Amino acid sequence: MSASLSSARSRAALRVSARISVELLLVLVMTAVVLWLLGQMWSVVWPLVLGLLLTTLTWPPTRFLRRRGWRPAPAASLVTVLFLVVAAAVVALIAVPVASQSGDLSDGVVAGLHKVRDWAAGPPLNVGEDQISSALDNAVERIQKSAGSITTTVVTGVNTVVNGLVTAVLALFLMFFFLKDGPRFLPWLTRQLPGRLAVHVPAVASRSWDTLGSFVRSQAAVGLLDAVFIGIGLWIVDVPLVLPLAVLTFVSAFVPIVGALFAGFVAVLIALVSNGLTDALIVLAIIVAVQQLEGNVFQPIIQSRGLGLHAAVILLAVTLGGNLAGVVGSLLAVPVAAVFAVFWNYLREQLAEPPGEPGGGEPQADAAVPS
Repeated sequence: MSASLSSARSRAALRVSARISVELLLVLVMTAVVLWLLGQMWSVVWPLVLGLLLTTLTWPPTRFLRRRGWRPAPAASLVTVLFLVVAAAVVALIAVPVASQSGDLSDGVVAGLHKVRDWAAGPPLNVGEDQISSALDNAVERIQKSAGSITTTVVTGVNTVVNGLVTAVLALFLMFFFLKDGPRFLPWLTRQLPGRLAVHVPAVASRSWDTLGSFVRSQAAVGLLDAVFIGIGLWIVDVPLVLPLAVLTFVSAFVPIVGALFAGFVAVLIALVSNGLTDALIVLAIIVAVQQLEGNVFQPIIQSRGLGLHAAVILLAVTLGGNLAGVVGSLLAVPVAAVFAVFWNYLREQLAEPPGEPGGGEPQADAAVPS
């Protein structure tokens, strides 16, 4: 015969469940409010975040100059100018090959479309010329009907470019000020906060900064190695747009897992359109080999400290960030997850019971028995 339930224990369990549910609901509401506020201030938050990420890349040379006796302002100015020169050179290296090889690439796309049409006209599909022409006519008609929406899209694209330029300029100015005055931020923050917050908040901020710097610099190093090796492979196979594809590989490295897949897909697609199936398979083999070399050699050496995040967590974070905020969300997903992990680990350290206390890791010694 089964034992009857205790009414007192059942009521206690319900009370605990209700209290936990209310607390979780309050946490979720507060999280939603914070995210809403960030969304409202996104025009300021995004340049601030971008400036911080750029600062993690440019802080090492600035620190080197300051340790050699340079004043903060001249050191930050020189590094900012050098960063602008390098960025302009990269943009020029991308634009010139794309402009010079765009004709060949477009001809390859047209030839590829003709191949697809010929393949569709043969067995097993046996699609007739009339059906293909009808499909093309329908596509043209839809484009003509959607001329208004296309115009709206173009205007929206122009606005996006303008907003991107404004964001880039603000991020560069913020990067300069971070390089110049960054070391004074934590002492200033400590003086502004009361009580124990003056200890905890700067500690979490310092750990988060170290984690972000480690992530950005290690991803840049891994992306550079990937870009060099894949670029050499594409050059040997004689795939067009080698330099833009190498730069795309470098940039995509800042979105772990998904970025490598995207850059590899673009490289294989261009090889397929321009050189044919055999070269596309060779390019695919090169990319897979480089990715294996990265995962088994480059990352364990360069990312020795790591982020403390499992690959599944990184993949889920990138997927969630992409669904919430597109490319920007994918770019920021892993740094945000890493900072959250820093906060969680620090919170666990503060809430953990010291060894030797009741419930701690060390068993207490038995009390002396009086004689």
